[in-house]
Amino acid sequence: MVGYDPEAKCVSTVEAAVAGSASGFVTRVLISPLDVIKIRFQLQIEQLSSRTPGAKYHGILQAVQCIFQEEGLGAFWKGHVPAQFLSVGYGAVQFMAFESLTKLVHNVTSYNARDSFVHFVCGGLAACTATVAVQPVDTLRTRFAAQGEPKIYRNLRHAVVTMYQTEGPRTFYRGLTPTIIAIFPYAGLQFSFYNILQQFSEWVVPAEGKKGGNVKNLVCGSCAGIISKTLTYPFDLFKKRLQVGGFEHARAAFGQVRMYRGLLDCIKQILREEGPGGFFKGLSPSLLKAAVSTGLVFFWYELFCNLLCALKNTGSTTRKEG
Repeated sequence: MVGYDPEAKCVSTVEAAVAGSASGFVTRVLISPLDVIKIRFQLQIEQLSSRTPGAKYHGILQAVQCIFQEEGLGAFWKGHVPAQFLSVGYGAVQFMAFESLTKLVHNVTSYNARDSFVHFVCGGLAACTATVAVQPVDTLRTRFAAQGEPKIYRNLRHAVVTMYQTEGPRTFYRGLTPTIIAIFPYAGLQFSFYNILQQFSEWVVPAEGKKGGNVKNLVCGSCAGIISKTLTYPFDLFKKRLQVGGFEHARAAFGQVRMYRGLLDCIKQILREEGPGGFFKGLSPSLLKAAVSTGLVFFWYELFCNLLCALKNTGSTTRKEG
């Protein structure tokens, strides 16, 4: 169902956008706590170890306990409103663009729209399109998730106005360069590995048919998420560090802060002060989040597409009988 299939002309571009939005919405509610923990880990300068002086967070369970005790249960959904705008918008644009691009490849070129390489290229391009569209919301989400107590931003409107007045409009696109560099291979690998794993599962269990299809989608999506996230993770960390530039005063309660002049300066400082391991801070919650979120995104997308197809077929059958 993911990507254009000439043999199953069921989901239109608009329906793909609707299914992508719904998938992003449901998934975001479920994975928000993991996202908050991942961002906190990525932004911490000190090593993630109890043996490191001044390190606020040491591990996932310790971070959960610390955040809950200091900020309450609601802290795990900090920045949830902009995060939902991000997920809904990103899901709509990404899947709409992906369906359109794979259809274009099928109609204009000699390539098979179901080929894994086609899914890699189209998935990367679709994600880049979606990223540019929602980058300002991603920056807002990161700021909300990163701030401690007392809060710098009272609400979404206050954050937008304050950032625009104090830092200018370009601040909403902080970290766009590493995001674009990372998102193409990340999303491309997600779609291509999902496609490969789906084909592999059909080869291993050819007689499965429709039975257990939803579970298969979840497992294939989770595995694709883990593989793609591991291969592209450092760029996600660079993006988060750059997005909180100009926001250092709100990070003081969490430990050391750094200012970066750009992507290359960020890479150099992390390598010099934190070592190669610094590029993978927060990898554990990030992999957990990638497995859960990617699996759920594909799971819900396929499910919503099937529901839309069923409704469409039911409607057409009713009209014929009438």
